[in-house]
Amino acid sequence: MGKRNVILDCDPGHDDAIAIIIAASKRSHLNILGITTVAGNVAVEKNTVNALKICELLDLDVPVYKGSQRPMVKQSEIAPEIHGETGMDGPALPEPMKTHEDQHAVDFIIETVKSSKEKVTLVPTGPLTNIAMALVKAPEIKENIEEVVLMGGGTFGNWSPAAEFNIYVDAEAAQVVFESGVPITMFGLDVTHQVIADSAVQERFNKLDNKVAVFVSELLEFFGAAYKDHFGFEGGPIHDACTTMYLLEPEVFGTCRVNVSVETKGEFTYGMTAVDLLGTTGLEPNTLFAESVDQERFWNLFEEILISYDEAL
Repeated sequence: MGKRNVILDCDPGHDDAIAIIIAASKRSHLNILGITTVAGNVAVEKNTVNALKICELLDLDVPVYKGSQRPMVKQSEIAPEIHGETGMDGPALPEPMKTHEDQHAVDFIIETVKSSKEKVTLVPTGPLTNIAMALVKAPEIKENIEEVVLMGGGTFGNWSPAAEFNIYVDAEAAQVVFESGVPITMFGLDVTHQVIADSAVQERFNKLDNKVAVFVSELLEFFGAAYKDHFGFEGGPIHDACTTMYLLEPEVFGTCRVNVSVETKGEFTYGMTAVDLLGTTGLEPNTLFAESVDQERFWNLFEEILISYDEAL
């Protein structure tokens, strides 16, 4: 299988970190052109530092670009109660020696997609601000985007009764992306809440002793405790990891084609993704919607990925 060009757009983030680990592994056929950061779980400056730390841990030699400092319209909203003050609390990684590039993430996305001889897949696992800004600033890049594989939304919410965090933070940006006409594959809460790293999963990975596996175990311990305290879950759903796992092994997930629209006006429904599962609107499908996952296969593949770092590092 040939390499697939991707840009990882993220706000690391425990589950973003795991998404990067999957994408960068020996098991992966993804060609990571760059990592872009956005305000989301915490401020973009902290997210950028976390991205650099992850790259150094993995010995991943790809450029990192700092992106949008706030949503397109409203003020930022962050989630330190879930991800801690650093945005990636739990593991103790050294401050990075590597620095981010001077170019803004939005301009990097535009320039890279435009100049690529092969189409580029965008993989946003945070708010969609950078992706939307790139589409607004240079709508012609749509022709060279193979797919947008995103984590966000769902038929229910976790930041409000109707809205998932990534979409809620910048619903206007999400609306731009979903209405852009680019191919979209969506991993919302319906499927990511099926991939929960409970105590049995954590115990399984605690047995692996390479430095990436230890890092993941420490991530899952903090993330799981935060989800237990905040939502009563028996572990943390590793939402963002579904995007890169899908790119490696699409058949792990069950999907259907639907229309998804984004609510930007309602007092209690701002950020809601209206997923038209029954086709009641009559609107053309614009999204490949992930609705199920083979959990056993997911965790087996993830264990293979972590073990592969024994040889790589």
